[in-house]
Amino acid sequence: MKFSKTIPFSLCICFFLSSCGEVSKKQEESKPVEAQAAPKQLPSTRKEITLSFAPVVKKVAPAVVNIYATQHATEKPSTSPLMADPFFKQFFDRFYGDDDTTREHNALGSGIIVSKEGLVLTNYHVIKGADEIRVALSDKREFKAQLIAVDKKMDLGLLQIQEKEDFPFLTVGPQEDLEVGDLVLAIGNPFGVGQAVTSGIVSALARSQKGINDFRMFIQTDAAINPGNSGGPLVTTDGRLVGINTAIFSTSGGYMGIGFATPIVLAIPILESVDKGGKIVRPWIGLEVESPTAESVDALGLSHSYGVVVTAVYPKGPADKAGIKVGDFIAAFNGHEVEDDTSFDYQIAVSPLGQKADLTLLRKGKEDLVPVLLTEPIGSQDSKPLLIEGVNPLQGVKIQTLSPALALELGLDSMQQGVVVTEVLKSSSALQVGFQTGDIIAAINKKKVKTQEEVADLLQQKVPAWDLVLQRGDKLVKLRVVAQ
Repeated sequence: MKFSKTIPFSLCICFFLSSCGEVSKKQEESKPVEAQAAPKQLPSTRKEITLSFAPVVKKVAPAVVNIYATQHATEKPSTSPLMADPFFKQFFDRFYGDDDTTREHNALGSGIIVSKEGLVLTNYHVIKGADEIRVALSDKREFKAQLIAVDKKMDLGLLQIQEKEDFPFLTVGPQEDLEVGDLVLAIGNPFGVGQAVTSGIVSALARSQKGINDFRMFIQTDAAINPGNSGGPLVTTDGRLVGINTAIFSTSGGYMGIGFATPIVLAIPILESVDKGGKIVRPWIGLEVESPTAESVDALGLSHSYGVVVTAVYPKGPADKAGIKVGDFIAAFNGHEVEDDTSFDYQIAVSPLGQKADLTLLRKGKEDLVPVLLTEPIGSQDSKPLLIEGVNPLQGVKIQTLSPALALELGLDSMQQGVVVTEVLKSSSALQVGFQTGDIIAAINKKKVKTQEEVADLLQQKVPAWDLVLQRGDKLVKLRVVAQ
C-alpha cells in the first residue's frame, strides 16, 4: 500500500496523524490499562529526576493502533477545448483514457482501542471519506475496521475492528484531577519517521482554538506534537488516558510549542452511542451566554471578572422553563464558580444527561439557586425535509424547520431559529440563484419565517419579485429575484 509523501503545511491550524509504538508480539491476556491517581509531588532527589517513562509507554502502547484509511476518488477526463480536435483527443485517450479515472488517496493516522471488543477511538478527520479502513496493532497484525459513529463537533470517529477477540484497551472516564503543570506523554509517528514518545506538561486547560470545534475545549500541552500525531493518546505518567492529540497552532506547519488535545471526557457520548444506534446526544439547556465586560463587572459589584451573562434563552427550552431570563448573571454551576463562557459550555458538555444542574444566579442584587434539567436538544417538528417545487427562487431545494437538534446535527448554532436548506438539487433554480446547504431562510418579502409551511405558503403567492434574507454562517445575505 502506498501513501502520499506530500504533507501540506500552508494552514495555520493543522490536523495531524499518528502511529503506535512497539510492544511484545505475544500477550497472554488482554486487560484494560487502569491506574489510580498517585499523589502529586515535586521530585526531591536526583534519582527521582532521572526516572524513566518506559514502563508507562510499555503499558499504554498495546492499546494504540495505526489506522490506514483509503479513499477512491473518481476524476473526470479533461474538458480542455483541445479535446475537440481529433489529434489532441487521440493523444489524451492514449495516455489518460477516455473514461473516468479512479485515483486512490491514502491517509495514515492513529487510534486508541477503548474496549476489549475492539472499539477504536480516533479523530474524524483521519478517516473522513474513507472507503476502506484498516488498523494495525502494535504486534503488526492488521484487521479491517468499520466506522460506526461520528461526532463532527468534537472531530471524533468510532471504529469497530472486524474480528472477534479480546483486545488490550485503555479505559475512558472523567479526569477531573488533571491540572496545569501535570506531566503528560504524547505518542505518535511524527513526519512518518517511526513511533516516538514526547513528554511535556499541561500548559493550560479549556483553551479555545476557533475553527476546530464548537465546544472549544482543549488541553494545551508543550509535549511535541508534529505532523503524524492525530488520533494518538495523551496520557499521564501513571498511564491514564486524558486526551486525544488533535491539532497544533503553527505559522509554519511545524511544531511551535503549542499543541492541543481533546479531553477524553468529551468522547464519552460517542462511546455511549453504540447502544443508541449511533445517535450522539449531549446535554442542552437552551442558553446563550457571554463573559461579562468590564462595565458589567463594575455594575454587578463583582470582586473580579468571572461568571457569564445570559444573552438569549431558547423558547420552551430547559432554561426557559426554569425561569432564567436574558440579563441574568450565572455565577456558579453545581457550586463551582464559572470562570467564563468557555468553561460554562464545558461544564454542561461533561454533565450527565437527564440530571439537574444547580445554577447560582445574581438577579437585581439577589442570589438565587435555580435547578435546570439537562435534556436532549429539542427535536424538529417536521418528520422530513420538504422539497420546494414550482416557479420560484427556491425551486429544487429541500427545507426543514430548524430545531436545536437539527442545528447541532448540521453544525449550526443550536439557538438559531428559522428554516434551513438541507439540500440543493442539481440543475435547480435555487442552485442558479446561489442557495447553499446550511443557509437559514430568515425572511421572505419582509415576512419572518419560522416553519417550512410558512415558506411554502409565501412562495405560492404571485409577486413581481422575491426579496430573501438568508443567514449564512456569520453573514447576512440579501437576495432579490425578479419573477419571470
